[in-house]
Amino acid sequence: MIRIVLADDHEIVRSGFRMLIEQDPEMAVVGEAADGMQAYEVVAKEKPDVLLMDISMPPGQSGLVACERIAKDHPHTRIIIVTMFAEPEYLYFTLRGGASGYVLKNSSSEELLGAVKSVVGGGTYIHPKMAASLTKQLFTGDGSEADASYKKLSTRELEILQLLAKGYTNKEISELIFLSVKTVEAHRSKIYAKLGLKTRADLVAYAMAHKLLDI
Repeated sequence: MIRIVLADDHEIVRSGFRMLIEQDPEMAVVGEAADGMQAYEVVAKEKPDVLLMDISMPPGQSGLVACERIAKDHPHTRIIIVTMFAEPEYLYFTLRGGASGYVLKNSSSEELLGAVKSVVGGGTYIHPKMAASLTKQLFTGDGSEADASYKKLSTRELEILQLLAKGYTNKEISELIFLSVKTVEAHRSKIYAKLGLKTRADLVAYAMAHKLLDI
């Protein structure tokens, strides 16, 4: 039996996945979570074979941050990102964070279940459209160094960049992601330095241009 945990901030999405998964006699849903922190706690408790998780979940702990933590602390659980985002930036950060699979939400039920079985067997599954874009970047060097500067960011820095771009203050960010204001300020300075930015307007424009706001 393949034991699965679902993490998505929309209950109706989790319900749909549960109905789909439990039609397969080889799979069972053993837990659900509505954000990244809950996902970490449920995985720690249930020790599932697979975690199906969205990227974009409420601040406090995003799917991307949770992915990295879970992959590090619970390597026995294979993580599949299930998302609507088909941009290569999203794929880059999730694979770097330890995900074993990347499935788009408009995929067929057969593809999702196949991805689960693939990663449980030790493989990696990437949606064909995403795999094609990744291959193009690897073999054509698509994108300049400036375009790829976001790759210099750590997962935590990316999370703070998103919140800054959405208008949150340093204090509000510290409360949302449980860091001190001084730590947030230090991360902010590093973000600006790594990306060569000077103002918040520059940061917002950069985040929008590189489609980083919802990772």
